[in-house]
Amino acid sequence: MSDLFDFVVVGGGSGGSVVAGRLTEDPAVTVCVLEAGGNGASPLVNIPTGAVAMLPTRLNNWAFETVPQPELAGRKGYQPRGKALGGSSAINAMVYVRGHRWDYDHWASLGNEGWSYDDVLPYFIRSEHNERIDNAWHGRAGPLWVSDLRTDNPFHARYLDAARQTGLPVTDDFNGPEQEGVGIYQVTQKHGERWSAARAYLIPHIGRRDNLSVETHAHVLRIVFDGTRAVGVEVLQAGKTRLIRARREVILAAGAFQTPQLLMLSGVGDLHELGQLGIPVVQHLPGVGKNLQDHPDFIFGYQTQSIDTMGISIRGSARMLSEIRRFRSARRGALTSNFAEGGAFLKTRQELDKPDVQLHFVVAMVDDHARKLHAGHGFSCHVCLLRPRSRGSVRLQSRDSRDSPLIDPAFFEDARDLDDMVDAFKLTRWLMNAPALAEWIKRDVFTANVRTDEEVRAVLRQRTDTVYHPVGTCRMGVDSHAVVDPQLRVRGLQSLRIVDASIMPTLIGGNTNAPTIMIAEKAVDMIRGVRSELPHTEKIADISAVKETVHAHA
Repeated sequence: MSDLFDFVVVGGGSGGSVVAGRLTEDPAVTVCVLEAGGNGASPLVNIPTGAVAMLPTRLNNWAFETVPQPELAGRKGYQPRGKALGGSSAINAMVYVRGHRWDYDHWASLGNEGWSYDDVLPYFIRSEHNERIDNAWHGRAGPLWVSDLRTDNPFHARYLDAARQTGLPVTDDFNGPEQEGVGIYQVTQKHGERWSAARAYLIPHIGRRDNLSVETHAHVLRIVFDGTRAVGVEVLQAGKTRLIRARREVILAAGAFQTPQLLMLSGVGDLHELGQLGIPVVQHLPGVGKNLQDHPDFIFGYQTQSIDTMGISIRGSARMLSEIRRFRSARRGALTSNFAEGGAFLKTRQELDKPDVQLHFVVAMVDDHARKLHAGHGFSCHVCLLRPRSRGSVRLQSRDSRDSPLIDPAFFEDARDLDDMVDAFKLTRWLMNAPALAEWIKRDVFTANVRTDEEVRAVLRQRTDTVYHPVGTCRMGVDSHAVVDPQLRVRGLQSLRIVDASIMPTLIGGNTNAPTIMIAEKAVDMIRGVRSELPHTEKIADISAVKETVHAHA
């Protein structure tokens, strides 16, 4: 490995893969990607159901814990994060969701010029290769493959029938003109295999582009500064420490937990907090590590006799043997499952102008992030609050970068979040009790005896945790507590940029992988000094016609 590049990218996850893949399209630009995990190319990653082995363990997973949560009965939460090329897109549920138009218009209203929905839509379109949908909101030429699920699971129809029975709207596309509705998720898969950001943007070019260097099992210890200019990073690899230098920029893409951790270890953060650990201050930025936001999530779980769901049984094992053969021959069936196959964006009150809760309907029994297993078969339904008011933080545990950061999502710290989750709980149970699903329920495992609002609050405190969407810890803005400006440059410093979910000013209403990829696509244009605009304004001139098309397919 050379020790001098134009760009040094810290983290080979969704943000880092996109930046490195796009920048090295120019053969005159050299890029080095430093990833603490492995190459993310194993069958465990590429076969979608392999996530069940990675999520609850340390396989390709940092497997962080939070500090005790006072409003969750003092429990420590669990925070899995991808540790491999592809980052969390190598271990996630592959759900392709962009969020609501309002989310990005809100970012722009906070002073972040260039981040409205109309500004970011071209980057979503640029990144996407949608296997089926061809309209104004989708791309068909990008590297990120987006597909319909190939599981052929009959619970899809049962779930949608339950929505119709309860009068909830049904949609064919959560990323079109209207987000609201119940539907089946599209996923980042290609021909039944996981299509992580690394498979889309990075892995195809390793060994083929001379200007791209990708180093795995490379743990970055700190950013190196010359005054206030980032000039490189110190990295530990194979027991040796070395300096990797950047001519133009150091780009941090280590995620919402480790990007602020690395900044603080390098002397960028609140001077008082850094002083307590004896870290010399390079730049006083009190917003580093603050503003942590995450979706609080509760899971309903049900036992069923149906072996159309995942589970542990003799009948299920026999079926799985045939499913293995089916996957090998056709790349279809149960092994292509992302588990969270069904989705919904719903309003707990009809007067709301946008959905405030999201559902993930899972064709398996989920308990404690799959760390607790149940005999037999089951299905589950997550419900999360899309725009919580609570704000948490990421702090340093020590001066050693190998120590996990102190993660505090502060779930339900704002009491209004718990109030909203009570309404979300009731709405979700109403859907689960619809005849199309209720007839398949053998036992309600977690909520059978929960009736009153106080009992709902109690079970929410006992069982709520993350749905894996932490953001905001190096937020973008124009005020004194913002960490990066709207160009994603770290304030008060030179040659240092952040390209990951930590820059989000507020949590978007949905899953965060596709938005992170969008952020990285946009960052590349910022680095190049250009602005991408697609002729989508003409393509969506007749929005009403597109809405009719979307609903006709629902």
